[in-house]
Amino acid sequence: MLKSIIGFMAGLLFGLGLLVSGMTDPVKVLGFLDIFGAWDISLALVMGGGLAVAIVGVQLARYQQTSWIGTEIDMPTKTQITKRLVIGAILFGIGWGLVGICPGPGIVLLGTGQWQAYVFIPAMMIGMLVFQRLEPRLD
Repeated sequence: MLKSIIGFMAGLLFGLGLLVSGMTDPVKVLGFLDIFGAWDISLALVMGGGLAVAIVGVQLARYQQTSWIGTEIDMPTKTQITKRLVIGAILFGIGWGLVGICPGPGIVLLGTGQWQAYVFIPAMMIGMLVFQRLEPRLD
């Protein structure tokens, strides 16, 4: 139960951070991706702030067996850059660049009632289902 409450609070904090920083606005995100036009650096600053916090958290977690609430910490072990990783990153980037929404802000947008989320989230879920069907053939 405590794990669920902490997960909920972390998600709520993340969503509020996205709203406050303006990162749920597809126009703002597309402005960041427009490096040869009217480039908006604010997304890079938000990402940098998030990265700084994450680096501290990961470094603390590396030296712990369990989390502060007693659950096991399972750190990722894969370090190899594979063809699948590169292809997935390219597809993610293309989707992000086309609409200016990625999964986190997309879910936040559902709560704000913006129509883009009602197109993006089902399309994302269809993409996940297609991947699930195709994944066994990718290996």
